Amino acid sequence: MPKLKIGLFTDSYPPYINGVSTSIETLKIALEKLGHTVYVVTVGQDATTYNYDFDNKVLRVPGIPLGIYDYRVASIYPVKVINRIKSWNLDIIHSHTELCMGIFARLFAKQFNIPLVHTYHTMYKDYTYYISRNHKYFDLGCKKAVEYLSKFYCDNTADAFIVPTIKTYHLFREEYHYDKDIYIVPTGIDANRFSKNSINNKKIENLRRDLGYKKNDFVIIFVGRMAQEKNIEAIIEIASIIKNKRNNIKFLMVGDGPDKTKYENIAINKKVDTIVNFIGRVSWEQMPLYYHCANIMITASKTETQGLTLIEAMAASLPVVCIDDEAFKTMVTEGLNGRFFSKNEEAAEILEELQKDRKQVNTLCKQATSIANKYSLEEFGKSVIEVYQTAIDNHKNKKDLPSFILSIIKKRKDKLSRKHEKRRKKQINSLE
Repeated sequence: MPKLKIGLFTDSYPPYINGVSTSIETLKIALEKLGHTVYVVTVGQDATTYNYDFDNKVLRVPGIPLGIYDYRVASIYPVKVINRIKSWNLDIIHSHTELCMGIFARLFAKQFNIPLVHTYHTMYKDYTYYISRNHKYFDLGCKKAVEYLSKFYCDNTADAFIVPTIKTYHLFREEYHYDKDIYIVPTGIDANRFSKNSINNKKIENLRRDLGYKKNDFVIIFVGRMAQEKNIEAIIEIASIIKNKRNNIKFLMVGDGPDKTKYENIAINKKVDTIVNFIGRVSWEQMPLYYHCANIMITASKTETQGLTLIEAMAASLPVVCIDDEAFKTMVTEGLNGRFFSKNEEAAEILEELQKDRKQVNTLCKQATSIANKYSLEEFGKSVIEVYQTAIDNHKNKKDLPSFILSIIKKRKDKLSRKHEKRRKKQINSLE
C-alpha cells in the first residue's frame, strides 16, 4: 500500500512515563521504520505554550494539571493549531485517548472527512476510585458512566477499533456488549534495546552495588505506578512472608505515583524495608539497565490491558511471576517463560523455589527472550497498518447521515410512485 501520513492524537506522550506514553512512542517508531510519516498531537507541559517540534513532528498544545498523577487536560478544540494540522494532509487519524485529545481527534476527523482509528488503552473501570474515593455506590455510578462513554466513543466515532489484548476484547464483547469489529493488536517493543548484548556488564555490576545488592542476592523487580490499581500491597505482603524464611531475596520497586509514601510506610510497619527498596522513577534510557540488575519480574496488578513492562522484562531475559489475570495469558505460559499465582503465599513459595533452583530460572530466561521477540516493532507496525487500511475502506463505504436520510426519502417516493402507477393501471383496465 502507499505510504501514509498519520496523525497520532494522545493526552500522554514522553517526557511523561507510563504504559500509554511508551506504547504510542513505540508505534511512531514502528510506523516510521516502515516508511510512513507520523505526526503526534499531544498535551504540553504548561498552560499557555503551543510548541511544534519540526524534527520529531510533535505538536504540543497547552495543558493544565488534572490533579490525578501527572496527567494534564487541554482544550477539546484548540483553534490555533487547526491550520497546521490541516497542512499535514493526513490520510488517517489514530486516537489513543477518550479524553481531551481524543475528542479533538474525533472533531477534526469529522470536520475534514478523515478516517479515524481508535485504540482503547486503559481499563477505566479499574480507575474510578480516583473520583469516587472508594465510596461504594458512587463508584458503581462512575463505572456505569465509564461503560457508557467507552461504548459511545468506540461505537459511534471510529472507522476501526483496536484493543491490545484478549482481556480488553472480552470487556467490550461480554460486559459492554459491543457488537462491531474489534482488532486485537498487542503493543510491540524494540527488543534490541533490552537485550543483554546492548548492556554493559560493568554498568550492571556498578548499579547493583549502588543499590546495595550483594553478588548472591536474588532480586525481584516491579516496574509501574505506585498507586492502588497496581496492588503494591500484595507485593509487600509477599516480601513479609519471605523475610521470615531468612533468605537473600530482595525486592526492587521502580516507579513513582500518588501512593509511594504510603507503601514505603507499610513496608516499614511490616519490617520489610530492609529488603524492599523503593527507588522512584527511572528514565526511559536507563530502564534496560535496571531490568538487568534483577533475576525475576513480578506483578500483582489486575488492571492491566496488556502489561508492557512484562514484555520489556522478557526482552531482558527475565522470567515473570504474575498474578493469574487474563491480561497476561497471551504472553506468559506457566512453566515456559514464567509462573502464575493466585494467593500471596503461593507467590512467596514460587519465588523461594526459583531462588533455590537457578537451573529452572535459566530455562525460563531463554524462553522469555524467545516470546518477547514475537512483539517486534516490525510486526507491530504492520498489524496497525492493516487496521488503517480497513478503516480507510470502511470510511469510503460509510454513508453520512444526510445521504442516508435522502436515500430513505427517495426509496419512499419510488415506492409510492410504483403504488400510484399500479393503481392507475388498474383503473384503466376496469374502464376497458
